[in-house]
Amino acid sequence: MLLIDLKENESIDSALKKFKKEVEKDGILTEEKKHRFYEKPSETKKKKKASIERKIEKKVRKLKQMSKYI
Repeated sequence: MLLIDLKENESIDSALKKFKKEVEKDGILTEEKKHRFYEKPSETKKKKKASIERKIEKKVRKLKQMSKYI
């Protein structure tokens, strides 16, 4: 459960801004989007594998770029 502490004379706009910031920080919306539709386990594995491959490619690019300066 998400709780927001409000001061006595705090406006609705600032309270809403705090709430949105907390929701974003906790990742509530991204988690909800993940569970919006059922995803088969094989699809989950494919996405995870693709993500790992992208991260590796990014590291390789950075290393190549860094080697130019050495």
